[in-house]
Amino acid sequence: MNVVSKSKIFYDFESLKPLLTIWKGSNNTIVFTNGCFDIIHHGHVDSLQKSAALGTRLIVGLNSDQSVELLKGENRPVFSEQARAEILAAFECVDAVIIFKEETPAEIIAKILPDVLVKGAEYKIHEIAGHDTVLSNGGKVEILDLVDGISTTDIIDRIKKL
Repeated sequence: MNVVSKSKIFYDFESLKPLLTIWKGSNNTIVFTNGCFDIIHHGHVDSLQKSAALGTRLIVGLNSDQSVELLKGENRPVFSEQARAEILAAFECVDAVIIFKEETPAEIIAKILPDVLVKGAEYKIHEIAGHDTVLSNGGKVEILDLVDGISTTDIIDRIKKL
């Protein structure tokens, strides 16, 4: 992994805080999105690029391995949190990746206080973790259309049938 990608990965808020302070002090628009990103596919790429276009800095909250297992089941994640973080950090449109252990990113969102919170259209606004915090602090919540016919679970199921 190259130095630039490695410098984008954070394991707690305290390590991200100095960079976030610089970004906010420079009037950047901070965008936050999150997910498991277990097997990266073109739907993920689409949502990351669209999320990044909504501001000047994109922070991706990444579910830890234990968080993914809680959400997706015993045989997930396919790739470790370190591998998933390195893949996300390699994207030019991603400015930071922060790994969180909780089931939802609500706690990390409350600390980051992004200007824009982004999730896919499979969620209603009231179902999005942290939406209330972002809205009550003057931010926006954006819901992106999903790329039809693609999901990590579907990809895994198709591979199992091979």
